[in-house]
Amino acid sequence: MAELTWGRHYAAVEPTAFRVDYAINPFMDPAVQPDAALAHAQWTGMVRVLRSLGARVDVLPQRDDAPDMVYAMNLGLALPGPAGDRVVLSHMRYPQRRMETGSAAGWFESAGWSTSYVGRDGVGAHLEAGDAFAFGGDLVVGYGPRTEELALKALATDLGLRVRGLRITHPGMYHLDLAFCPLDDRRAMVCPAALDDASAAALLDLVPEPLVLTEEEALTTFCANSVVVGRTVVMPACPPRVRAQLEEWGFEVVLVEVGEFHKGGGSVRCLTNPLDVTVGRELAPVPGGEVVLPA
Repeated sequence: MAELTWGRHYAAVEPTAFRVDYAINPFMDPAVQPDAALAHAQWTGMVRVLRSLGARVDVLPQRDDAPDMVYAMNLGLALPGPAGDRVVLSHMRYPQRRMETGSAAGWFESAGWSTSYVGRDGVGAHLEAGDAFAFGGDLVVGYGPRTEELALKALATDLGLRVRGLRITHPGMYHLDLAFCPLDDRRAMVCPAALDDASAAALLDLVPEPLVLTEEEALTTFCANSVVVGRTVVMPACPPRVRAQLEEWGFEVVLVEVGEFHKGGGSVRCLTNPLDVTVGRELAPVPGGEVVLPA
């Protein structure tokens, strides 16, 4: 099978101010704080592993007033392409995270990216980039808990892409990246329990060879919240059944300890934002854009 052509260039935010100040997902409890020194060591170890695999990792500084900014996946949807490097900045559902966007915009613009929005400052559609993945030439976007359905049309029109919407209904898998992890051009880890019945069926139809995760596997191990560099899957944990299937398919599993970040509701994928998903390569241009929803 053809390995992923993306996943070799990431943005990440150094956790200098990571803490749990509020509860905006089921994993967060301000009474259970991460160990700051251990979290930094875990993040450093994850970055070291990615770089050892040949991936480039660009590091953004964390704002002192943005404890969740370390979850860099949600800063924006970065899409280089023939028209230049573009990033659609996230419009966070919860106001506690919206200050992150301004810092992210400045960093992207200084690196030569053009920025756009589907909403900002509490006005317009909510979009969180942890809900968006390239697969099969289209942009697959989860909506419901964080990203709004209204954002799908804005993305499709603005970017000139086919957007396949999937309705997330599970409160613990509030972003698609907790339930979906592309592995190569035909395979992905998929947790159908995150979605309504029609969306689960649509995603399973889209992936020719899905590795179907149980609700328990996805929620207790964060195994779908992983990243793939070539034939290596960098994971926070891997249930034996999942490891056996990945290895049968020819993948190497590398585990990294990031448990302190699970206290905020995110893992390896949440901590990294791919900057090399390219329009014209992973994503097929569709003039005027198109939105496809499950029947």
